[in-house]
Amino acid sequence: MSTPSGTSTGIHTLLVANRGEIARRIMRTARAMGMATVAVYSDADADSPHVAEADLAVPLPGLSPAETYLRTAGILDAAARSGADAVHPGYGFLSESGDFARQIGQAGLIWVGPPAAAIDAMGSKVGAKEIMRAAGVPTLPSITIEGDGPPDAGAAGALGWPLLVKASAGGGGRGMRIVSGPDGLGEAVAAARREAESAFGDGTVFLERYVSDPRHIEVQVLADAHGTTVALFERECSIQRRHQKIVEEAPSPIVSPDLRARLVDAAVAAAAAVGYVNAGTVEFVVDGGGHPYFLEMNTRLQVEHPVTEAVTGLDLVRLQLLIAGGAPLPEEVHAAVAAGPQGHAVEARLYAEDPSLGWLPSTGTLHRFEVRPSGMSVRVDSGVESGSVVSPHYDAMLAKVIAHAPTRSEAAAALAATLAGARIHGVTTNRDLLVRTLRHPEFLAGDTDTGFLDRHGLAELAAPLADSSAVRRHAVAAALAGQARRRAEAAVQRTIPSGYRNNRFAPQQVSYDSRDGTLTVGYRFDQTGQTVIEVALDGTAVHLDGATVAPDQVVLTSGGVTRRYRVEQVGATAYVDGPDGSSVLQEQVRLPVAGDRASEGSALAPMPGSVVRVAIKEGDTVEANQVLVVLEAMKMEHAVHAPSPGTVTEVNVDEGEQVETGRILVVIEPATATPPGPEPTIDAGRTAP
Repeated sequence: MSTPSGTSTGIHTLLVANRGEIARRIMRTARAMGMATVAVYSDADADSPHVAEADLAVPLPGLSPAETYLRTAGILDAAARSGADAVHPGYGFLSESGDFARQIGQAGLIWVGPPAAAIDAMGSKVGAKEIMRAAGVPTLPSITIEGDGPPDAGAAGALGWPLLVKASAGGGGRGMRIVSGPDGLGEAVAAARREAESAFGDGTVFLERYVSDPRHIEVQVLADAHGTTVALFERECSIQRRHQKIVEEAPSPIVSPDLRARLVDAAVAAAAAVGYVNAGTVEFVVDGGGHPYFLEMNTRLQVEHPVTEAVTGLDLVRLQLLIAGGAPLPEEVHAAVAAGPQGHAVEARLYAEDPSLGWLPSTGTLHRFEVRPSGMSVRVDSGVESGSVVSPHYDAMLAKVIAHAPTRSEAAAALAATLAGARIHGVTTNRDLLVRTLRHPEFLAGDTDTGFLDRHGLAELAAPLADSSAVRRHAVAAALAGQARRRAEAAVQRTIPSGYRNNRFAPQQVSYDSRDGTLTVGYRFDQTGQTVIEVALDGTAVHLDGATVAPDQVVLTSGGVTRRYRVEQVGATAYVDGPDGSSVLQEQVRLPVAGDRASEGSALAPMPGSVVRVAIKEGDTVEANQVLVVLEAMKMEHAVHAPSPGTVTEVNVDEGEQVETGRILVVIEPATATPPGPEPTIDAGRTAP
């Protein structure tokens, strides 16, 4: 079959019912196959790259997922208005909705995904476990929490502590809580229900025996409508935060040929049990004894699919489109299965979040986003670019960076180097955590499990790549670049540059707020303004063998070592990137203006979000670190705690209200006249008991 576009799938125009990096990635393959592409977008995504890259774009008025990407009527209307004849759901949002798949078919459109019945069967994790048990696939013991009431602690305890509370619908780590005993069970179930209802529209949760620090290993399957199902080997996804993957690789460093055969057989049996067609992933946990247990089946394309593409040489989106058009699995798939994994691939998920603050999401404008491949074959799948705005309405992932090399150590090294050299300005990211993880001796030895981050701690893994010595060099570079920039601007405007001195022998000074405190740089150029003749840091002379200075680049030579720094100034903020890491330096205002400050007992919103729970009321007596308010941002809950003990005098928000960063949520009158306590703390990803 052929179409006016020349494709062999029966698809002329493909609508991608998603956003960000996955929308761009799907469109890339669709264009290569001769298809026209259609983007849909919320108000917040109007200027997003996926919209600009599509042939056609249709708005979905609103901001929240429920108003936009989760609204089936809006997607169907967009398909009709654009003339699309097929819909690819990507991952997340409606990708695992059987009802949506049925509506696509009823509208006469091609659904690029599995049959609705298969989605329904695997969409309920509770029902899926029963199907898997019947098919002989090993599963963990579990019970479903019926209704909206509290769980039966006795029945829960019979499974064996600790337990994992999980949402029956959806995935991505949302609606999950670990419970070590009966005391925290009720609150964990309630919090998981809220998060699952918000993310998936279904608050059903169940309890499952929790395997401490297992391996998280999944198998990619492909099935056509002609009865052929194959497995494209395994992926290791054990490096996780908040039950969500951040580093994935293929193949797994611990999977033996015997274990691979068992995983592949179980995955193919799972797909066959539900009449699966198209691409899907069967997930397992593997305990310390090497025993795999079925976790769930994701009836869609996975975030981490590029590592499978790298080691097989296959384009999984192309294969999805061919299968959706009725084609059998092509010979290249069978050849890849016979050949086995080629080399090793590692993927890292780059998130806009601060690991050191409990994974607090970071929002704002990406003034610069440059991730340039380093070393071996490196691929960057991003949903943003320089100038993009990171909003609080959707997932915090900015990009996926994937490295493929002949060996695992080479792939990890190339990926770490690419991330370390990235220039990301405007939002805080987990970049340094990823680099330290990829370079960690335990990771390189293949000793990874889901407890990796907890075992090593964020003090070790989330420490900035730039140490204190590097930050001090960065401050010098920022100061010298700033003066060069002012001189360049003055030359264009024919004015006296900022910082001009009648006494040319007097050094100029600039102070920066950095993560290491205030750093003051004194410097002096010669009369030409081109040569640095004096530099001091906090009053101590800095010896330089040489310095080349430009408004956006400074080269410093000291102790026989030359370092090149890229400098970008945005307002009063200097971003410095170099071979020794990156720094964000806030230039201090020379003549500060007094302003209002929030009172000592104020708890402020740490980021924009929606209030999902107010845990206190005016007049309540609270203890230090007691939960005050729970916010939801970027699909996760974040609890705001009391900074000190005292009495609640003001509650300034209601449940369901949207708040901006810095909003005063609650005011507490301290219990005694004590020195100021710590700032309000944030517990990201779960609510406190």
